[in-house]
Amino acid sequence: MLNESALTFMLSIGHRSGLFDTLRRLNRPLTSLEIADESGLDERYVREWLGAMVTGRVMDYDSTSRSYYLPPEHAEWLTREATPNNLAGIMQFMSIFGKVEDDVLECFKNGGGVPYEKFDRFHEVMAEESFQTVVAALDAHILPLADRLVEDLERGVEAADIGCGRGLALMHMAQRFPDSRFTGYDFSKEAIAWADSEVVKRDLQNIHFEVCDAAQLKDKHRFDVIFVFDAIHDQIDPHAMLVGIHDSLTENGLLLAQDIRTSSDVENNLDHQVAPFLYTISTMHCMTVSLAHGGCGLGTCWGEELALRMFEEAGFTNVAVHALDHDFMNNYYICRRK
Repeated sequence: MLNESALTFMLSIGHRSGLFDTLRRLNRPLTSLEIADESGLDERYVREWLGAMVTGRVMDYDSTSRSYYLPPEHAEWLTREATPNNLAGIMQFMSIFGKVEDDVLECFKNGGGVPYEKFDRFHEVMAEESFQTVVAALDAHILPLADRLVEDLERGVEAADIGCGRGLALMHMAQRFPDSRFTGYDFSKEAIAWADSEVVKRDLQNIHFEVCDAAQLKDKHRFDVIFVFDAIHDQIDPHAMLVGIHDSLTENGLLLAQDIRTSSDVENNLDHQVAPFLYTISTMHCMTVSLAHGGCGLGTCWGEELALRMFEEAGFTNVAVHALDHDFMNNYYICRRK
């Protein structure tokens, strides 16, 4: 456990520094000096990082030539080119959580929570994660889950993304479906400011972003489609959010929600591949940011059973649950207003 937790930091550095991408691009045995020169980094730090990679069995080492090599089968899981399978990017969460450990510990003693603004780089890392899990899978896997959704978007509808973060999924759809109109809502001013600047760079005319609490949606019967990607479980008031979404949909409107696939009962998560990771993410971020604002602290592992109950309580009586073969982390809920 100590070795593997230590490797998460080294994998994160390999991702952020571009070392993994350099190694994949060159694709041959290299000395630490050659790797440092090609990466524009300090050789001494690179050499120590390589020691962790070799002893962690991430990279191969030839002691005769003092050369290091990233095997292609490892590069397929550790480089930006490997998207949507780049696990190195996910490792960044550990260092983010380490920075707020003292704050979370105080919450153990006194209750309350740690607000969003304490989490340095969170939206940057979440945007990377969203690009892998959502944007990369939208066209081939996620949008086709709902009957006629692609056709409706092509024809032109009013659509929204609640808890959109930096809005990468919405920008992708706005570019693909120019006859539809898209609105992104998020609580974070920082994330919305980044999204606004990116929309200008991409010259997208059919998209708009607003800073908005998801529990205070005021658009009655406005949207034909609403998306919520990995954002229900960390809301301050998820029930009010779902009621607001239901009321914001047109008569035959559709909610497509992605959220973490777990059970609401801990005993049913014993065989989940990454349950300890999910409960850690919940403790160190998802639950605490909700509690910081007096929210219910639903938590990452709120589970399918509770999700279905909450959808029904919000007025969605027609709910289908889907799973994708390549994605063991998420459920996809197709909720019809009627």
